[in-house]
Amino acid sequence: MTDLTRLTLAAARDGLAKKDFTSGELTGAYVSAIEAASTLNTYITVTADKAREMARASDERIAKGDAGALEGIPLGIKDLFCTKDVLTTAASHILDGFVPPYESSVTQNLWNDGAVMLGKLNNDEFAMGSSNETSFYGPVINPWRRKGSDSKLVPGGSSGGSSSAVAARLCLGATATDTGGSIRQPASFTGTVGIKPTYGRCSRWGVVAFASSLDQAGPITRDVRDAAILLRSMAGYDEKDSTSVDRAVPDYEASLGQSVKGLRVGIPKEYRVEGMPSEIEALWARGIDWLKAAGAEIVEVSLPHTKYALPSYYIIAPAEASSNLARYDGVRYGLRVAGKDITDLYERTRAEGFGAEVRRRVLIGTYVLSAGYYDAYYVKAQQVRALIARDFTQAFEKVDVLLTPTAPSAAFGIGEKTADPLSMYLNDVFTVPVNLAGLPGISIPAGLSGEGLPLGLQLIGRAFDEETLFRAAHAIEQAADFTAEPEAWWRA
Repeated sequence: MTDLTRLTLAAARDGLAKKDFTSGELTGAYVSAIEAASTLNTYITVTADKAREMARASDERIAKGDAGALEGIPLGIKDLFCTKDVLTTAASHILDGFVPPYESSVTQNLWNDGAVMLGKLNNDEFAMGSSNETSFYGPVINPWRRKGSDSKLVPGGSSGGSSSAVAARLCLGATATDTGGSIRQPASFTGTVGIKPTYGRCSRWGVVAFASSLDQAGPITRDVRDAAILLRSMAGYDEKDSTSVDRAVPDYEASLGQSVKGLRVGIPKEYRVEGMPSEIEALWARGIDWLKAAGAEIVEVSLPHTKYALPSYYIIAPAEASSNLARYDGVRYGLRVAGKDITDLYERTRAEGFGAEVRRRVLIGTYVLSAGYYDAYYVKAQQVRALIARDFTQAFEKVDVLLTPTAPSAAFGIGEKTADPLSMYLNDVFTVPVNLAGLPGISIPAGLSGEGLPLGLQLIGRAFDEETLFRAAHAIEQAADFTAEPEAWWRA
């Protein structure tokens, strides 16, 4: 039997349906792969016994002809999603020992469709980071390396455990979350596909909150087809989430392979930022040429308020984080550090439980929400956010999708940017506007840097028009023919 971990999710689904192998065999192959790849630090908790139990149940349903859409498919779950009776930490010390008595709506949707849980994936603490270096459990390592170098690289963040695990074939697909680019940027850094769906498409219920008006769940997978399959199972209306939209979930897979002839593709001139590396410019130009050759119409558009997206984001997101993280006080669950009185307990628990990046953002958020600064910073940022959303609305009167780079660089080394938070924040320059406007965006691997590292292209679509995104993304994927893989040095 060939190495089962080399199959795509779609191929594994078809193989299980044809009984070429069992879910037990498939799951066992992934458990063994995870055990051999501990150096990548992708998983916080491996649920091998639970995975085998779920696989046995899947094999029984397949034998009876009762298979679900993801029956027997082993997945990794970002440790931001609450999983019933399984440790959930958000990669933070402050949630030590927290075992939820409930299941997030997204993961429940996956289990309802027959998926198998391999474990909980590492991420930046409370999803705050662009490199997966802020986790209490240590940084995740990117399976890719620069040519001629064995230095360790970041896998992007915050969903670095998800992107690294998919790239290293430690799961068939992974759940992830995106607040300002945390699905798309890690996908770009690891040669994987990541889609942030429209805000409200996937339920946020049971997902540990960072910034509630920005957070959105989505998948990271090996190719566009796998992303379409996985998103269909993750998405859906949830009455427990007041921001969930009651709208039918299309069959995204059915949109793949459809012609992009006549599709109007917008190129935002403001995304040609100063100092952009020439190889990113060249990749973007190739993407334009691929879509033009496939029959798409290329149209230059303007998003004039793009330059204000990052500063607005880094006011709004910390403000919402400050509010959301106030619940972690050492009284009800997680870490508790004793103090001489209740105030001292709060202070000691939060000081020891939160890492430096989380404390930084909570302080920024508390400051911009404080009396005397609320109107000057938070209200102004929300007004700018409305202008950014209006820019997109006007652009989509002329075009069907937008094409941009995903990130301003390839993966960088661990420790290279941790001393410079502003430099780290700039990693999200192309992705943040999408979250501020609540739109869907997808990253597709499209080439390699001069150092042999993956580079991604981003497509942005109209709200709830993920089908067009998948159609255009599949066209880019076919043209790019990205087949490069990282060498499996971590198994040596």
